[in-house]
Amino acid sequence: MYICSLFCCVVSIYAILSYASPISVVRPLVLWHGLGDSHSSPGMLEFASLIKDIHPGIFVHSIYIEGDLDKDRRAGFYGNVNEQIDLVAQQLAEIPELHGGFDAIGLSQGGQFLRAYVERYNSPPVNNLITFGSQHMGISDIPLCRPYDFLCQVARRATKGAVYGEWAQTNLVQAQYFRDPNNLDTYLKANHFLTSINNEIPESRNQTYSHRLASLDNLILVIFTKDKTVVPKESAWFGSEAVEDEDLASLDGSTQTALQSRSADKTIIPMRLQPLYLEDWIGLRELDERGGIAFESCDGEHMQMNGCWEHLVQKYAGGRVN
Repeated sequence: MYICSLFCCVVSIYAILSYASPISVVRPLVLWHGLGDSHSSPGMLEFASLIKDIHPGIFVHSIYIEGDLDKDRRAGFYGNVNEQIDLVAQQLAEIPELHGGFDAIGLSQGGQFLRAYVERYNSPPVNNLITFGSQHMGISDIPLCRPYDFLCQVARRATKGAVYGEWAQTNLVQAQYFRDPNNLDTYLKANHFLTSINNEIPESRNQTYSHRLASLDNLILVIFTKDKTVVPKESAWFGSEAVEDEDLASLDGSTQTALQSRSADKTIIPMRLQPLYLEDWIGLRELDERGGIAFESCDGEHMQMNGCWEHLVQKYAGGRVN
């Protein structure tokens, strides 16, 4: 009798589990570090650990260009960004845990590069993309380096010396997203990365980029209110400097008023007044009109995240999947 009762109990439990819904798991997360950092630096390891505290059981992958930490840091300054995006797409496609899709967080230039991945590949697909202080409309100045950061200082001098030269545009990472508002013609002719992912060249505009970016569930754009590294800081919100203030004279009064967001005495054109948005070159407008873009801010200088990130990770990462 005892053996029969035990057997019947086991059978009953098995039957219940067989008809139960599949066990849900936490959607995986991908991180891409910023300039001057590496995939497994102490800061990145701590960030990943804190995320795991918020979402127990979450799988986190930190993107790398080179496995060696010093070489990976160097790759943030030197390299061909288009080739790096290709390498990362292959890397992500080979990770079994990501095959069903993932959320992603990009820090500084890592956020812009993750957007490039979405537009060019998105296989496996990104659900929610959070970018912190990312230069989506490029930078109009090369940021200063920390004292004794000689790698940064050499890269900065080389970039400023011939930013639109052929060598710089294929070997210096910052040069490949340098967008001079007063030298746009040269930028459009010389640049092969930012002009591409922003679909700025009419004859080579890729509508697939638009469809893929618009396929995101959410794009969360985070600006640092006191950012002096990304110039202008509003690039994190797809803002850019106007070429010249007098060019705005032909605009109507309400539009001129909308442009009176100032950054270091420069007039900033916000996302919703950019041709890129108005003509929907990359899917921003479609995504925005269905409520898929969130504008967030961190009160501080570049990458001073303090406590401004937790609620975003809580809301936009760690979703349950069956």
